Amino acid sequence: MAPHAGTISGSYLTTQDGTQIYFKDWGPKDGQPIVFSHGWPLSSDAWEDQMLFLSEQGYRTIAHDRRGHGRSSQPWDGHTMDTYADDLAQLTAALNLKKAVHVGHSTGGGEVARYIGRHGTSRIAKAVLVGAVPPIMLKTDWHPNGLPMEVFDGIRSGVRNDRSSFFKELTTAFYGFNRPGVKVSEGLRESFWLQGMMGSLKAEYDCIKAFSETDFRADLAKFDVPTLVMHGDDDQIVPFDGSAKLTASLVKGAQSKTYAGFSHGMCSVNKDVINKDLLAFIKG
Repeated sequence: MAPHAGTISGSYLTTQDGTQIYFKDWGPKDGQPIVFSHGWPLSSDAWEDQMLFLSEQGYRTIAHDRRGHGRSSQPWDGHTMDTYADDLAQLTAALNLKKAVHVGHSTGGGEVARYIGRHGTSRIAKAVLVGAVPPIMLKTDWHPNGLPMEVFDGIRSGVRNDRSSFFKELTTAFYGFNRPGVKVSEGLRESFWLQGMMGSLKAEYDCIKAFSETDFRADLAKFDVPTLVMHGDDDQIVPFDGSAKLTASLVKGAQSKTYAGFSHGMCSVNKDVINKDLLAFIKG
């Protein structure tokens, strides 16, 4: 007998369309919940440094694998920001989370924005956008600092032709390992590759359109909770000028923290700094 929508069995939530969403639920269950949304093409494992740190501080930390990514099931359809946000809303409802802090990195930042845009902030205390894709990645008439479509067509080509090699190559820019004097972690590169290869090729391919072409301006206008925008000024994946700089001006009362020389992968490469600042914002 198939599980009913909205039910949790072990580490899986069954969504309304029958998709199985894997999630981790760490730390004391009576702690304030911190909910993490990961970037493309990764999984909840990308947040393990933050989850361990914050759980040790007494917080309940929760992270899910986006549909089609990581250990979640691999539906053919539904790889849009609307569905990602609805999956997240179903998870927070099933766990009955209240006064949660939502933290989204890269594509996950878009997921958090669309979640607030579609479902409001009744369950949310604060929001954090880390190296996040809003307000839009694509270059448009209203967003001249965006990236041209050719960039995303190149990503699509790389994923379709040889995603294994593409993911390995992507790690150098993602973590800033192509910068002079930077110590390269081969283990971190292998972790990125492993997370990427666990996901569905179809889901990861479709997600490129979702993270690059979704316009989040209307979602950002609906933020009514304290919000922190964190971004590295040497982010080679989601360039600062086309994202955080504008997002901070679109979210009423947002705090902005820019990190000199930090990469898109700063939650891993510079985890001690990021963890400290996350904790300070959550406590503040």
